[in-house]
Amino acid sequence: MTKLAVFDCDGTLVDGQADICDTMESAFDRAKIAPPSRHDIRRIVGLSLPVAIRQLSPGLDEDQVRHVVEFYKSSYFARRQEGMLHEPLYDGIADLLHRLRDAGWSLAVATGKSDRGLNAVLAAHDLSDLFVSLQTADRHPSKPHPAMLEAALFEAGADAADAVMIGDTSFDMQMARAANVRAVGVAWGYHETPELMATGADIVTRNAAHLGDELLGQNTLSDTE
Repeated sequence: MTKLAVFDCDGTLVDGQADICDTMESAFDRAKIAPPSRHDIRRIVGLSLPVAIRQLSPGLDEDQVRHVVEFYKSSYFARRQEGMLHEPLYDGIADLLHRLRDAGWSLAVATGKSDRGLNAVLAAHDLSDLFVSLQTADRHPSKPHPAMLEAALFEAGADAADAVMIGDTSFDMQMARAANVRAVGVAWGYHETPELMATGADIVTRNAAHLGDELLGQNTLSDTE
């Protein structure tokens, strides 16, 4: 039996909300479109870029959406090249990942980031070797479509019944449900606990240590249902 923990990235492993907000505002400005509020930008973290931008500004035409997407990608890449990005791991995340790996879990990521962005984050924190599967928006429909999770299950050789999806947004919880995978929310990200519970979370964990205890059996997920 392969036990698989699939993690979202932004809002779950790393806190990149300031960079995401700054870059999104810049992309809208470059497209000469009024930028959305930071509250609204934080709400769409986790969605693929075209989907996120359409949700932020439903009235945009396809050319406008394409321009904002291109401006966002180029601005984010430039910020990374210039050393301006700040994407710190949340407290306890590195220890949690090693704790799970050492206990025999396989680890994966399912994220709205690009391949380039995810690989850069993992390399910056020396975490790349911990994951058996990396699924991004470059190759899949946006969350909450289950394609990313299904691909992670296939690559890890895991059954849905032996996997968990760990994330901070309703999109993660809905994706887990669509893939018949247990949904575990985290309270330190971008959507509030009641929303995570309402969209399918079996439990919302308080911090990385609590999450590790739940997955490793010091507490059991079934006891919370």
